[in-house]
Amino acid sequence: MSKTIKVAVIGCGGIANGKHLPSLSQVEQVELVAFCDIIEERATKAAAEYGVEGAKVFTDFRKLLAETDVEVIHVCTPNDSHAEITVASLESGRHVMCEKPMAKTAEQARQMLDAAKRTGKKLSIAYQNRFRNDSMYLKQLCEEGELGDIYLGKALALRRRAVPTWGVFLDEEKQGGGPLIDIGTHALDLTLWLMDNYEPKSVTGQVFHKLGDRENAANAFGPWNPEEFKVEDSAFGFITMKNGATIILESSWAINMVDIGEARTMLCGTEGGADMTNGLRINGEKNSRLYDTKIDLGAGGVAFYDGKVENEAVREARTWIEAVIEDKEPVVKPEQALVVTEILEAIYESAKTGKAVYFD
Repeated sequence: MSKTIKVAVIGCGGIANGKHLPSLSQVEQVELVAFCDIIEERATKAAAEYGVEGAKVFTDFRKLLAETDVEVIHVCTPNDSHAEITVASLESGRHVMCEKPMAKTAEQARQMLDAAKRTGKKLSIAYQNRFRNDSMYLKQLCEEGELGDIYLGKALALRRRAVPTWGVFLDEEKQGGGPLIDIGTHALDLTLWLMDNYEPKSVTGQVFHKLGDRENAANAFGPWNPEEFKVEDSAFGFITMKNGATIILESSWAINMVDIGEARTMLCGTEGGADMTNGLRINGEKNSRLYDTKIDLGAGGVAFYDGKVENEAVREARTWIEAVIEDKEPVVKPEQALVVTEILEAIYESAKTGKAVYFD
């Protein structure tokens, strides 16, 4: 690939600096030419650290779209603005990588998908956990039928005490929820993708706000302010798919549990099972005996891997830019991300009404 792609980042806060900017800077075909944030100092700092010479800084994304010739936009803003910025970017003729979740609501996510179809531009959502070595290896096994018919999945995103206390994470109006929409979304996306099943039939859910009102709580990021903690501290969902398969989703920022871990999955199929509890383990039955195997992921040979030393975030960025340059479908399709958002919304709705939510 010799073509160079001009990229702009809208939203220069934590996720942009923690993932998108350092990852994009390692993709040689990328030129980071424009930066936008409602706090100008953030955009200026990002431009100085990651931008090309003469990179432009904006505080209004509309001006960025009107006054630059960028080809790709990365949307790294709070959940409630994903749809507005993404739709405007697509309609201006740009391809878009939007941070997860796809949107705050399913209706907003559908607007994004409609805009992508209407404009013919590429849209992808930043579910980087698909690009981990263990995820890609397991995906290959699933596609080869090693697990058989996968009828049970567990999507796990559990923190014992790791409530994010910065930005707008605790603001329900901006984010739409807490750990379910923040980290549960990663686990659910990973599980649906591995099962290759995007047809939910019904959802039952429950959310809890049991620990968020505590003063001076133990927390990896320092005590949270109970008055600001407007979202759930844990959430759980039971999802039945149209083919009868079942997915159990567990998510928390704060819960009294020691068996924790994020963006993990457990799968049970007719021919075998898999989990990510202690590395990637595959289990099954052979010659009338049970077996379980821990996969050595240090030996290479996984999909998308071309000998470069790169983490999942860099691999995500590189694969996305390759899809733009080579006019290929992105690994994370917007249709798939929409189903994730629809299920998350159904869990919140079920928790609020006390009733199951059924899909058409």
